Amino acid sequence: MRWTTRIWPAMLSLSTLAGADPTWPSQIDELEEIMYQVQGYRSRQFGGTVIPCSSEASGPGRHNAAEWLRAAFHDMATTTIAGGPRQGGLDGSLQYELTSSDNIGPAFNTTLKFMADYYTSRSGVADLIALGVYYAVRSCGGPVVPFASGRVDAKTGGPIGVPLPQNSAFTFGQQFDRMGFSQAEMIQVVACGHTIGGVHATEFPQIVPVGSTEDGEGTMDSTVDVFDNKIVTEYISGNTTNPMVVGPSIQATRNSDFKVFNSDGNVTMAALVDPEAFRSVCATVLRKMIEVVPDGVVLTDPVQPYAVKPVDMQLTLNDGASTMQLSGLIRVRTTNFGADSAQSVLLTYKDRSGGDDCGNLGCTYTADLLGATQGFDDTFVWFPINLEIPASSGISSFTLTVNMASGTSEVYDNNGNSYPIQDAIFMQKPQSCLLEGNLKVVAAVRNDLGSPLANLYLSYKTPVGDPNRPVPTLNNATVEMTKGDCVGLYTFYTATYEGLGDLDYATKIDVVTGTGESASRDAFKAASSLGATCATFNAPPANLCSSADDPGPPEETSSGSITMTPTPTTTSSRTVTSTGAAETPFHRPTLGNYTLVGCNTEATVAGARALSGASYVYDGMTLESCMTNCTGFYYWGTEYGRECYCGNKVDVSSKNVTLDECNIVCSGDDTEYCGAGDRLELYVTTGAIPTPTGTLAIKPTVTPYLRIGCYEELPSRALTGGTFPSDSMTLELCASNCDGFTYFGTEYGRECYCGQFIDSRSNVTDDADCSMVCAGDETEYCGGSDRLEMYRLINPPTSTTMIPTPTVTPTHAPTVSSYAFQGCWTEGDGVRALDAKSTAGNVTLESCADFCQDYHYFGTEFADECHCGDALAASSNKTDLADCNTPCSGDPSQYCGAGNRLDLYYSNTTAGPSQPLVVGNYSWYGCQTEGTGVRALSSKSLVQDDMSLEVCAAFCEGFTYFGTEYGAECYCGDGFGEGSVTASTSQCSMACGGNAAQLCGAGNRLSVYELTPATPPEEEKSALYTIRSV
Repeated sequence: MRWTTRIWPAMLSLSTLAGADPTWPSQIDELEEIMYQVQGYRSRQFGGTVIPCSSEASGPGRHNAAEWLRAAFHDMATTTIAGGPRQGGLDGSLQYELTSSDNIGPAFNTTLKFMADYYTSRSGVADLIALGVYYAVRSCGGPVVPFASGRVDAKTGGPIGVPLPQNSAFTFGQQFDRMGFSQAEMIQVVACGHTIGGVHATEFPQIVPVGSTEDGEGTMDSTVDVFDNKIVTEYISGNTTNPMVVGPSIQATRNSDFKVFNSDGNVTMAALVDPEAFRSVCATVLRKMIEVVPDGVVLTDPVQPYAVKPVDMQLTLNDGASTMQLSGLIRVRTTNFGADSAQSVLLTYKDRSGGDDCGNLGCTYTADLLGATQGFDDTFVWFPINLEIPASSGISSFTLTVNMASGTSEVYDNNGNSYPIQDAIFMQKPQSCLLEGNLKVVAAVRNDLGSPLANLYLSYKTPVGDPNRPVPTLNNATVEMTKGDCVGLYTFYTATYEGLGDLDYATKIDVVTGTGESASRDAFKAASSLGATCATFNAPPANLCSSADDPGPPEETSSGSITMTPTPTTTSSRTVTSTGAAETPFHRPTLGNYTLVGCNTEATVAGARALSGASYVYDGMTLESCMTNCTGFYYWGTEYGRECYCGNKVDVSSKNVTLDECNIVCSGDDTEYCGAGDRLELYVTTGAIPTPTGTLAIKPTVTPYLRIGCYEELPSRALTGGTFPSDSMTLELCASNCDGFTYFGTEYGRECYCGQFIDSRSNVTDDADCSMVCAGDETEYCGGSDRLEMYRLINPPTSTTMIPTPTVTPTHAPTVSSYAFQGCWTEGDGVRALDAKSTAGNVTLESCADFCQDYHYFGTEFADECHCGDALAASSNKTDLADCNTPCSGDPSQYCGAGNRLDLYYSNTTAGPSQPLVVGNYSWYGCQTEGTGVRALSSKSLVQDDMSLEVCAAFCEGFTYFGTEYGAECYCGDGFGEGSVTASTSQCSMACGGNAAQLCGAGNRLSVYELTPATPPEEEKSALYTIRSV
């Protein structure tokens, strides 16, 4: 997902609310990550339905950010301080009150259903609802609402008592007084709570009559998806359209906003006319709203981000048991680094007794930059830890040194405490596993502790089974672990738990030995990180079983010394800094021992899955975590951004579709794709899979090659590196003969061809054309007559020495398959010129055209990038052809753009609508929003069911601009109305009613074209490609 939000000064940075950095570990750690890891690497995706503020993920007219804000008010509003200690407040009781007359409509159900995925023992429902206010307000450009944790979830619903529209001003005053709000605070919280979103006809037809608005929503002010004071200024100036101030609500006596706002003669509202005063007041009053809690509940200080934070730190006993591995991540906050950047992190650790006895492995480890994360107001970078530690000396703590690009460094010691890590007991992840609700946990316990008890503590969720109760029940279980084999200085303890159910992936695991303050605990481990099969541990001989304090413990011998060298981070010619420019998501061709098959549909047979071996669903999904979950299976696939499926075969009703249909990024890594709705990003093992006798099928991989399709043969050969015919031809034989080449292809059942690149004149054709079985294996296809079953190295060579030097100067191909050259174009201004999908690697014009075959445009950039789309970003402009001067990495006889420059191609034969660059005398201007209370283009209009771009262009002849909207509407003008602004090209997504091959805007979005200046006759040819300059 491309993450965008309006940027306003936050006014109040949370880092100013408390001076000290949090001390790690802390009970706030889970909520801190949800709060600040908003977008990028390891983002928690909590803002999934409220970012951007305009998101209507729950349906047209339903602004999720507004629903989150009001959910917090409804949860809090039944509190009372009358007659003694405060009762109720923001306590999560809303989950039990969804059928109450106070809470009609689906808004709060969908809000809680989304938040339920984040519900754990360390992130309660009440805290999540409160955190939702911070997200909703910041997503819409509002101020920082400080968030503190520590709320206690209610076990039952509270009384009714939420203020209702039909109440009188006197009743409203009494109700807010019961909550502990003054008259001024009542007015402020209503104004701040109603500045985004609107009222829905379905729930309040007496306020918004059914059919009176396009999407059933009556908006509170003219900026429905901006947190600003328009709700105040429009009210004060008398031009408000707020349906709870004016309109049918007056006669129905449901004009509740007017009753509240006018209750003090508009004095408070007048004080909110200043926008900065409004933001400051809203930050204060909304904080008060979410900090209304029952007496006896003590909230923490506002949660602020760590400057440096260890994340997912985990010890694991290595095979042989002589060493252990410390893995995890170090997150560094870069918000205030300015032009400087974090280059590396040095971890220095102390042994088990606090000394420096680290054996010959050393006590330090240097980690290089891995990825970057953004919050609303903060930025972070990540450094991976993978440190080998002698089991005999162990570890007790560590400190961190952040080394900057400027040459400076700073030591972080966890507020003088060092970062603690105990090695008395830890979950042994490789030997633990989770499959279909059945959990096995193995823990390593140090032998010098004697023979202690070890316990497994589980926190797991079970659905309530009531659609009006979307939050599952959180259960606890304790299992005494069974002592097992001694392995060196440790002993393995094991426990199992069955019947975790469909939400097994959400289970959190603690393993504990000892009691009270002396207990050691490896806590809050995610079951979702476990594989489906438990790995075997290669234990040392029994005579090596010992304790850490035994005199002279036996030493494991080796033919050579063991050294630990951090794996270097691979860098490219592009510079990577800690500010981390967002990486374009792409499909990973290989991961571990698996290869990408492609995008497959879910099974079409009722009740069946494409992969039926095991399944996992969790936020934070990545391709890597799914691969780990599916260890031991031949196939695995990710779906809908957060689902993972495993199996040893693919259901026969699952079909391969074009890769662009798998277009949802992974919830845990937005640089990776994780399928889509009913679409799996499917991977297969590179190892041998037993093939059922007599089954003839396309083979997706032939290690180390990946099938790329059926290609046309040429009279001069598509592959010219080598030829190997055989009457015993198989795909494996051809792959072996072509060892060292980037491509191989089989043809006519018995012919094998090799090459470093595919001739640009050879095009991908229908798979059905490659229908001849291999002469040596009747279960494999080996091309056809003049057709090649084509395979490419999974990891093609990047060295240009393997690519023949062209004997001619590179050229811009005028046509590629059905695509025509459009010239050299710039990248967009802060956006991709083509943003539908992209890939990178050994790119040629032909391979890019094939990759983008379902799109109207493709563009090659910087030698090895390929981008696709149906419309060009409005800020992309045609530039000098000489700017596109970089040869293609896969064919140096062709040009493939340059830095921020694309060789652009267009096809009008590709299925699906597109946005043509030129229509008559008009050129593509961009996607534009409607105006604020006025039309964006207001001079002339036409509405007809058979609308097309040509019809609208002719209708608007003589005007500077024309725009099509909602598939059937046409508007003309010489300038744009107030409030009309540029929108993302992808938002103009509706096909024209009269030409399904063209795009005609969308709801409140116009596909706008600008009149092309008159061109002298000698330049008429180039005018076809002219577009405005910005």
